[in-house]
Amino acid sequence: MTATNRTGRVYDRGYRPYDGELGGRSAARLALFRASVRRALGIRRSWRQKLFPWVLLAIATVPAIVNVGVAYLTRSRFTDTIEIITYREYVGVSTALLVFVGLTAPDVVCPDRRNRVLPLLFSRPLTGSDYVAAKVGAVAAIVFAFGLFPQVVLFVGQMLVSDAAIEYLTDNAAVLWQVPLAVAMLALYYASLAVAISSFATRRIVAAAALLIILLVSSITAAVLTEGRSTGTGWAAINLLNNPLQIRDLIFEGQILPESDLSGVAGGGALAVVVYVVVVGTSIGTLLWRYRWVET
Repeated sequence: MTATNRTGRVYDRGYRPYDGELGGRSAARLALFRASVRRALGIRRSWRQKLFPWVLLAIATVPAIVNVGVAYLTRSRFTDTIEIITYREYVGVSTALLVFVGLTAPDVVCPDRRNRVLPLLFSRPLTGSDYVAAKVGAVAAIVFAFGLFPQVVLFVGQMLVSDAAIEYLTDNAAVLWQVPLAVAMLALYYASLAVAISSFATRRIVAAAALLIILLVSSITAAVLTEGRSTGTGWAAINLLNNPLQIRDLIFEGQILPESDLSGVAGGGALAVVVYVVVVGTSIGTLLWRYRWVET
């Protein structure tokens, strides 16, 4: 019986401690925030994942481009700059980003539960409140950026095609704080609500459908309860789809406008604010409750 000569290699592999800087909770929270933003925007993913957010941003910017183009073509015919859409109305057009929220929020939350990576995430110096802040912050930041960019295009374009750019800037100086505040309120509202609903689902399509159903049911219910009334009624406040627009009107005009469902309701503005706070507070509270422990 002959022995077969065999050769082997011994690799000097071992482990060594990490000698870099430890960031703690803030670094972990920021890393999760960045990862969520990259996933939502399709960064480092296939081109199909990148197509949707950027096409939606282009669509949302079309009204601004058209408005600026019309103002440029008619600048020598009229003394005043023609505005097809106002800055206040454009915040309403930005609710088209609801479609983006409905698909983005589930995409940054549902895979964590479906793939059971929450125990891995919470094995780092990361708490449930950090997780909620990173996820809601990521979705809100993207919605804010996508809602603000068309407004910037509109403002800069209108200023450049006007006869006196400085005069246009001073005449519309209030827009510089009204638009960011209104868009931020809208972004926080939809981001917190969408992420809260998504935390109960493992499939993105289910979470997206649940968000749209809740908003549409509240809108239909409010319409049924207020139908046939000659004046406004407080039941209109349960329309969760219109609430961010009512907050927008309060920011731009300081009051509920006559065309609003809450017009004629005593304390309608305060009621809209209360509903906004309740929706955002309930959504954040639900998320903190959901992630106070790690599901297995």
